[in-house]
Amino acid sequence: MDTETQDTERDRSAVPNPSAQATDRAVEGPCSRLSWLPGGVWTVAGLALVVVLLLVSRFVAQPFGIPSASMEPALHVGDRVMVDKLAYRFGGEPRRGDVVVFDGTGYFGDGDYIKRVVGVGGDRVRCCAKDGRLTINGKPVTEAFLHAGDTPSDVAFDIVVPAGRLFVLGDHRADSADSRDHLGSPGGGMIPLSAVRGRADLVVWPPSRWNGLQQRDAYAPVPAPSAAAHG
Repeated sequence: MDTETQDTERDRSAVPNPSAQATDRAVEGPCSRLSWLPGGVWTVAGLALVVVLLLVSRFVAQPFGIPSASMEPALHVGDRVMVDKLAYRFGGEPRRGDVVVFDGTGYFGDGDYIKRVVGVGGDRVRCCAKDGRLTINGKPVTEAFLHAGDTPSDVAFDIVVPAGRLFVLGDHRADSADSRDHLGSPGGGMIPLSAVRGRADLVVWPPSRWNGLQQRDAYAPVPAPSAAAHG
């Protein structure tokens, strides 16, 4: 009798309890499987956010700190700009007046630089005209954004920008090492399009200096390159 009772009790305990199984499955859900991580699901969400930010920084947009006064007054030392890395990814190319960040290794020196595009492939860039202005394809341009007291250039030059390259200058011409200083270097001071990391569109820090950086209007009157301009 005792044996039969024990068997009956043992048999009952062996019957699955649907409610208990359902409870077990809920406990063994995704949150509990991540419990080995500190903070659980919030840690994973944080890591995912970091990954997204890294991908955005690598392929879409990236802040860039300004290390020198070569782009004053548009950019001051310590400013941070947002660089659009997609600006030229889908067939677009830098235009005169764009501020670009580029890898200067082998052209300017190791590291990244930020300058304004003054000449694109095919342009003849000369300085200076009788009135002291810089000319592009024979057209004098008024660069109102230059640092106060600066001239367009204190170095005379007359160059034709090769296809696929850029002639770049700082806005603070008296305090900028740019294409003018590397005319005799490999590449003639002209930056290949492949070295451009992106276009700097906006000062994002400090907030009191938020402003756009493009100055395309200054170069809008410039005609397309022509044989006459190169003559």
